[in-house]
Amino acid sequence: MITGKGRTACQGVAIGTILEIEAPTVSDLSNDAYMSVEQELELLQEGLACAATELEELAAKTREQVGEDEAEILEMQRMMLDDPDICDAIIAKIKKGAISASKAAIEVGIEQAREFEALDDQYMRERAADVKDVTSRISRAILGTNVVTLTEPSIIVADDLTPSQTVAFDRKLILGFVLRKGTMNSHASILARTMNIPSLINTELPDEPLNGRILALDTEAQTFYLDPDSETIEHIMEAKDRFYARQMQLLKLRGKETVAPCGHRVKAFANIGRPDDVEAVLENDAEGIGLYRSEFLYIGKETYPSEEEQYRAYAKVASTMNGKLVIIRTLDIGADKVAHYFNLPEEENPALGMRAIRICLTRPEIFKTQLRALYRAAARGNIAIMLPMITSVDEVLKAKAICAEVEQELKNEGIEYKVPSLGIMIETPAAAILSDRLAKVVDFFSVGTNDLLQYTCAIDRQNQTLGDFYDPHHPALLEFLRIIAKNAHDNGIWVGICGELGGDLELTDTFIEYGYDELSVSPSAVLPLREKVLKSKAQCKNILSSK
Repeated sequence: MITGKGRTACQGVAIGTILEIEAPTVSDLSNDAYMSVEQELELLQEGLACAATELEELAAKTREQVGEDEAEILEMQRMMLDDPDICDAIIAKIKKGAISASKAAIEVGIEQAREFEALDDQYMRERAADVKDVTSRISRAILGTNVVTLTEPSIIVADDLTPSQTVAFDRKLILGFVLRKGTMNSHASILARTMNIPSLINTELPDEPLNGRILALDTEAQTFYLDPDSETIEHIMEAKDRFYARQMQLLKLRGKETVAPCGHRVKAFANIGRPDDVEAVLENDAEGIGLYRSEFLYIGKETYPSEEEQYRAYAKVASTMNGKLVIIRTLDIGADKVAHYFNLPEEENPALGMRAIRICLTRPEIFKTQLRALYRAAARGNIAIMLPMITSVDEVLKAKAICAEVEQELKNEGIEYKVPSLGIMIETPAAAILSDRLAKVVDFFSVGTNDLLQYTCAIDRQNQTLGDFYDPHHPALLEFLRIIAKNAHDNGIWVGICGELGGDLELTDTFIEYGYDELSVSPSAVLPLREKVLKSKAQCKNILSSK
């Protein structure tokens, strides 16, 4: 038996036979002979047409069996087939290198995926899988080869899975996913969570043939067992029973208010990055959305999203949430989140450079387009606006002045709108120190603990070599959190947390004692958070009397 560790992408316990999926490589096409430029270009066009048909059919199947939002992932890949960055690169390679269309497609996929993987922005790195998925599909279509099919209940093993591979399998036959690579926010991980398939990523699976062997995974232990012995199989079956019982227990918390025994009410909100995350928010009974990262409407595009495009996205989320509060963070491009068409200058330290509110205030035309969409969408649901990376009262006042201009423009044009409440993220030491003054000019605070810790402790949160120094429970951060909550309540506004720390159950009692009104976490963490609050041992008598 071989035992190894991984990272949980979707919770669960499973055991079954392995079906291994191998990604195509250029060496796999050694017998694919080149004919002529004209013939290869003709084959490419046929392959593109065939791939388009496949993706359209797969999107339709996904819409019916999984959901509308998941189908949009496949429709996005269908659009990539028309992307000149991909098509022109394949054509150029055929003409220049005298290689077959199928090889050219694979090579372009590998090269462009490598470029995405080298980017600092995690969202863009994760788009590498989409590029490889699309170009592999083109190559298979040219050659007339089929994808691996699932005929019996199996655990899918691969280096990584593409979105179309993830949804193409018969859900009833998938016992689990175990990947050597992968990220928490890749489409494959998102789809696994949507489809509720137990999944481990970044595993230490051996690099050897695995097809047909038995594999077990326990995501709570973040462990897999290859060729498990009888004792381990018995352990896995017991873990499976415990997991099921645990899920049934958590589901009983849906519909309950998140109130601590001491009487303090904490709203359990959820964080999202895209409209298609709302389904998970509702399934887990979140009381609202505490952070909608609007920058994902900008990333991965060739130009700025239009007012109408943004309006539709915001209005869709707000209307789907049916009156529950949706807090939308304004544009937070910069640092590790890159959109090339912004033409931002190269900076020695982008985390301290032109980003977020600084871009909005120096390029008000971009900011106003987003604000117009937000004001219009607010007429369709309960929307609040949140400004990121604030360091001074002056920045807030300048932003409010632009908001006033937008309101006047919409009024003059006779366009329906509603003025949303306005809050700020407290994610810099400057904002934390000035929180007493800032509370006088906004409606609420939400603490972005990820950046606040980074800037407070002068530690790059993306630098893996600093892991031993990265302490999310650092006393300086906790003191900032106490001060921020006190200053908010002293000025009559509410305060929440939308960073990763909000879901740290070791600190839930501390947040209650500090008086935090809202904690926004990943959708799957909402019910465990509610359970923790309901069983809290926090002593909040002093907090309640100070509000």
